[in-house]
Amino acid sequence: MTDRLAAARALCEASGERFTPLREHVLELVIADGGAVKAYDLLDQLKPERGSPKPPTVYRALDFLSRLGLVHRVEALNAFIACDHSHEGDLAEFFICEACSHVEERHAHDHADCKPDGFEITRSVIEHYGTCADCRAAA
Repeated sequence: MTDRLAAARALCEASGERFTPLREHVLELVIADGGAVKAYDLLDQLKPERGSPKPPTVYRALDFLSRLGLVHRVEALNAFIACDHSHEGDLAEFFICEACSHVEERHAHDHADCKPDGFEITRSVIEHYGTCADCRAAA
């Protein structure tokens, strides 16, 4: 956790961005969750410590962390997952278990060769749905 927060702080400084205590705390909560966490769950965890912040406060922090590639939004779950490595071109690929909602992140393959002429990719999120090994074994 300490190393990941230090890396996030260094990334913010290198980007000329402020890593405020609230942003750091939101990232810490997402990392600690270890999976895909919803903004309102984060909001509930922040309330005792941050004077009952409102939903836009958490969403702004998540947008900031997402813009820097520190977290990714899992579109299908409307949730966020911590990124523990950098991606070329912000390509993230998620494998989502439909039984337990576990999310595993992998590097996505570069789609530069299949894009339309003149199209510039700024962000890609690829989501695969199925059943994880644990849920298949339990069935």
